[in-house]
Amino acid sequence: MKKTLLIASLLLCSYGFSQTKFAQLDQELPTPNEYRTAGGAPGHNYYQQKADYKIAVTIDDVTQKLTGDETITYTNNSPDKLEYLWLQLDQNIYDLQSDTKIIELEKMEDFKNIGDVKKKFFHYDGGFKIEAITSTSGQKMSFSINKTMLRINLSKPLLPNSSISFKVKWWYNINDRMAVGGRSGYEYFEKDENYLYTIAQFFPRMCVYDDVEGWQNKQFLGRGEFALPFGDYDVSITVPSDHIVGATGELQNGNSVLTAEQRKRFEKAKLADSPIMVVTQEEAEKKEKSKEKGLKTWNFKAINVRDFAFASSRKFIWDAQAVKVGGKTVLAMSYYPKEGNPLWEKYSTKLVAHTIKTYSKYTVDYPYPVAISVHSKWIGMEYPMICFNGGRPEEDGTYSADTKYGMWGVIIHEVGHNFFPMIINSDERQWTWMDEGLNTFVQYLTEQEWERAYPSRRGPAYMIADYMRGEKQFISPIMTNSESIFQFGNNAYGKPATALNILRETIMGRELFDYAFKMYCERWKFKHPTPADFFRTMEDASAVDLDWFWRGWFYSTDNVDVSLDNVKWFQLNTYNPEMEKPFAAARANSKDTFIGDARNKDSIKETKNELDPAIDDYYAKRNIYLIDALDRKEYDEFKLKLSAEDLKLLNSHKQFYELTFSNIGGLVTPLIIEVTFVDNSTEIIRIPAEIWRQYENKVSKVLIFDKEVISFRLDPFLETADTDLNNNSWPARIEPTRYELFKQKSIGENPMQRQKRLEVLQKQ
Repeated sequence: MKKTLLIASLLLCSYGFSQTKFAQLDQELPTPNEYRTAGGAPGHNYYQQKADYKIAVTIDDVTQKLTGDETITYTNNSPDKLEYLWLQLDQNIYDLQSDTKIIELEKMEDFKNIGDVKKKFFHYDGGFKIEAITSTSGQKMSFSINKTMLRINLSKPLLPNSSISFKVKWWYNINDRMAVGGRSGYEYFEKDENYLYTIAQFFPRMCVYDDVEGWQNKQFLGRGEFALPFGDYDVSITVPSDHIVGATGELQNGNSVLTAEQRKRFEKAKLADSPIMVVTQEEAEKKEKSKEKGLKTWNFKAINVRDFAFASSRKFIWDAQAVKVGGKTVLAMSYYPKEGNPLWEKYSTKLVAHTIKTYSKYTVDYPYPVAISVHSKWIGMEYPMICFNGGRPEEDGTYSADTKYGMWGVIIHEVGHNFFPMIINSDERQWTWMDEGLNTFVQYLTEQEWERAYPSRRGPAYMIADYMRGEKQFISPIMTNSESIFQFGNNAYGKPATALNILRETIMGRELFDYAFKMYCERWKFKHPTPADFFRTMEDASAVDLDWFWRGWFYSTDNVDVSLDNVKWFQLNTYNPEMEKPFAAARANSKDTFIGDARNKDSIKETKNELDPAIDDYYAKRNIYLIDALDRKEYDEFKLKLSAEDLKLLNSHKQFYELTFSNIGGLVTPLIIEVTFVDNSTEIIRIPAEIWRQYENKVSKVLIFDKEVISFRLDPFLETADTDLNNNSWPARIEPTRYELFKQKSIGENPMQRQKRLEVLQKQ
């Protein structure tokens, strides 16, 4: 008995029997509780904190210095008493002693020229200068700064269901984005000696406190973005009097900061279904030269947002249009300097409008009153209701297709961030993929609805194959903290977007996926979801067990590489000698000849039995393929034992094919098989990934057809991200690649500039 069991065990191992890839995620996911249910929804005792801000800031356009003071009202909706409060000081990554600079990896080979060396010695002190933290009555409050985090030490704990208000006064030097980079800062235009400010992370902000990890006070190192609570904002922004300001929220004092003509155009735009100029290029260029003196204060209010950002410049052209979303009217707007034209005037606001309508269809109705796109060089960054986007034409107004699609893509992506994470408010500091990956997926859907066959950079399965076949030491699981990810773009943007596309198109189908995805968005709008909430909701709302998918795509670095190893062809034996003996004869004659037999025909002149016929007996003389009367009699007797149904099946001429597959890449996947028949007709066979549930390394499947097959091909629609297509076909098929012997060099012009040269040449 023991020996039998051992043999069975060895057999299971040899066939690769395992349940690891299809094991449930119970051990990896947190235990459901009163705050978050097993189905992925907020629990009956779910809570979240609230942080309200009243802020006043001033930008000094001469020194590029921002000063501000704020009153924060923090409401503790948790069941816990809080002994202290944590605030984020994100600008401190520009502090001279910032960890971000110290931990940066460097090699001497990175210093390729004198400019690279100069950057090493470039010093910019951009950290927050906290001047005071006081109670609303003016009493000093105890606080401590730990790099990018500030702790306020409360004199007595903040009890559940109670609030505290306090004031913070600060300033910092705004960073030159062209010199030091950054998500916000200023750009200086040397030709007209003007500045364009895109300002964010400009005020001390409350950290998230939740049921998952208490205070989210993980240090900001530059890559992992932001975890923020919702609240209401009242922000006053003082800037030069000829500046135009765009910001999170609605403008409260348009009568005092806009001219009568601008107000008239603005009101017209609220009813327009195409962009209306509020500030024209001609007006913006005039202000660039005149540069009025004095200051103006713009006031904005925003309800139930997690952050606030703004942009300010006298260079701004401003256009707007109305968009109907979910029974309400949203104002889509763009702010851009003349350097952005002609691209921005033609496309930006239309892209904003298209994005909020398309995202609303797939996620939740856009809830805010405005959606803004601001043009600034080399940037793509998102905040509630406003985002900063690149995409700048050449000085002569021409642009390449890459520039155009780059601009389209970044606007759709950054406006889309209003939904992830500004509304569906995940923790970016921990899980970049929850905002970037989900957003990139819906960006792909939006791009495809903007232009047919839009050349999206990310989304389709085949586009991630190069990354997934790469060296595993340089690939991270998607479920990796933001700061520790290898290949950030592929890992946090591309692979999650691809995974969702595969779920939608191949695993679940569009109807099931779209319903479950929208359910996740509805459940967690204006809340703080975790990966477990997403995973559980997608399964709970679809009745599809996806634990194997999350495990493979999100927790591992396996890749899809399925090989079609072998195909065996079978036909049913009819037992009819009139059919079977000719079939056997034909098969015998079609066999390849052994090389020794072929050579023996020439080297052996006569065999012994050819010289002596007496050697041959009955077996040497008989013809096994000859049909005799006994064959026919036996067949007639055999038929009498069969039912009509059995006889029909035997004579149906069904074609049986046994296909064997190997899972080389380790990531289990559905098998999509294109079958081509002798008459060149085709059929698609779809086998769910559960075929690998017991034997995850090698499986086989028998397919039955009415016609002969001439070829099988795996993943014909490139929907599984298979990293090696050369082992996907039977008979084997290798795709050719065109190799260039002569490389043509670009002469440094875009196609529009080349067209201008052509037009000049044709006129000559």
